[in-house]
Amino acid sequence: MIATSHLVASSPGWTQRADVIVIGSGVAGLTSALHARALGLKVLLVTKARVDEGSTRWAQGGIAAALSEDDSPDDHLRDTLEAGAGLCDVDAVEVLVTEGPQAVRSLIALGAKFDLDPSGAIALTREGGHLRDRIAHAGGDATGAEISRALVAAVARAGIEVVEQALVLDLLRDATGAAQGVTLHVMGAGQRDGVGAVLAPVVILATGGFGQVYSQTTNPYVSTGDGVALALRGGADVADLEFVQFHPTVMWLGPEARGQQPLISEAVRGEGAVLRDSDGVRFMEGQHPLADLAPRDVVAKAIMRRMRETDAPHVWLDGRALGAAQWAARFPTILAYCQDHEIDPATDLIPVAPAAHYVSGGVRTDMRGRSSVPGLLACGEVACTGVHGANRLASNSLLEGLVFAERIGELLSEGIPEVRDPVASDGRSVALIADRQRRDLQCTMTDDAGVLRSATSLEDARVRLASMSADGSACTEDWETTNLHALASVLVAHALERQETRGSHWREDFPERDDASWRIHLVSRMDPDGQLHTRRESVRT
Repeated sequence: MIATSHLVASSPGWTQRADVIVIGSGVAGLTSALHARALGLKVLLVTKARVDEGSTRWAQGGIAAALSEDDSPDDHLRDTLEAGAGLCDVDAVEVLVTEGPQAVRSLIALGAKFDLDPSGAIALTREGGHLRDRIAHAGGDATGAEISRALVAAVARAGIEVVEQALVLDLLRDATGAAQGVTLHVMGAGQRDGVGAVLAPVVILATGGFGQVYSQTTNPYVSTGDGVALALRGGADVADLEFVQFHPTVMWLGPEARGQQPLISEAVRGEGAVLRDSDGVRFMEGQHPLADLAPRDVVAKAIMRRMRETDAPHVWLDGRALGAAQWAARFPTILAYCQDHEIDPATDLIPVAPAAHYVSGGVRTDMRGRSSVPGLLACGEVACTGVHGANRLASNSLLEGLVFAERIGELLSEGIPEVRDPVASDGRSVALIADRQRRDLQCTMTDDAGVLRSATSLEDARVRLASMSADGSACTEDWETTNLHALASVLVAHALERQETRGSHWREDFPERDDASWRIHLVSRMDPDGQLHTRRESVRT
């Protein structure tokens, strides 16, 4: 049983009404809010930290789209399907790659400024898994920060109300089961301090992923899976949580490092950097036709194998051939990270190892963002649209947020659901996992359900998670840890059931891909008693 939690919706400390509530302020949330506001709807945008925090601002490499004359949506489709290892929903990928170029142009029209080449066209580079130069970037390696800046400014111009420092707790539903709002814990002084309710017939989840379920991750501290956990508690389908992508090149800061780790963008390898083992050998040659620019799952697994073979805690990224000038011009953010740790990448090797980066699964949606709960929509990393399959292609994440936010806007243009009063919860007691257990949870997941998995390690993780006591209080940290615990439990259950190796899911005891038995999605739903029910669902082709 997964820890569940319930608040009494009939007695919040405060109540506010809107037509649409958007939870999250990354590319998916900001863009969804803008599309809803353009329809004249009253929109409330809620974010757990500041409006410009979250995973989007940390995106270094860029955004993928077929923008050049020698590229095409069909080429982008091919590369995405190859990376997805047979689990991409083809129709969803076609939407992504076909509508992607215009979505990027719309972003530019909102004020985002991408780097240009000498001719004045958008400068494009290449990342792992791409056979064309199609990665648009800004500020060298600060693409996410620039996109966030432009979208936050657009939201301000649109007059959208923003509530910061607010943790989403649970979904409110009416007697038919449809979404009618959420409960929030606002962490600051003011009229909305404490627990309250925002009532709206449309709830858009854009809360990002849950990288903080692992002890080492590229994700910021806010990435605790609040949206996926809310949807799970609210009875929505979640899918593919076993497919957590570990970025292969994250700066190794030592065995005791915890939390968010500095990412060394794939674009560095796109510009010519290579991986070397502790003996200086370029071990990616012969591993894949694209060598150091193979898809992320291939590179991460190769790194882990080589680390085991050489009994080394990391491998090395060699970017010395780029030279000091190129490092400064193209990768100023990464250069600063390196210099902060007394590394000069123009003359020194960079220690790197895989760390949790992105989850391909999430709230199961259709191609218009609709979950299995009426009125509850999801967009971005929190959603499982099927575009990423078993392993996300580099720089498709920002594009997904743009494209599917626009599709949500098109859905809302057809009208919003009927407003009904939410039904009060049954008042069952809160069952929260105390935050003091978070480190144990994270280390358990890294050790037993990380890049390398087996029935033995996963069963150890399942037992350890089940033994964690639900003795927390209603503080923000305990809510976050409860969310992480719920998602870790589903992830482990899915990873135990999927007896194969595919994409970012690597079972040492089942090392081969098995299309005959496992070319399916694992889809789970939690009942009101906290019991998880999992079914197999065919890949949409």
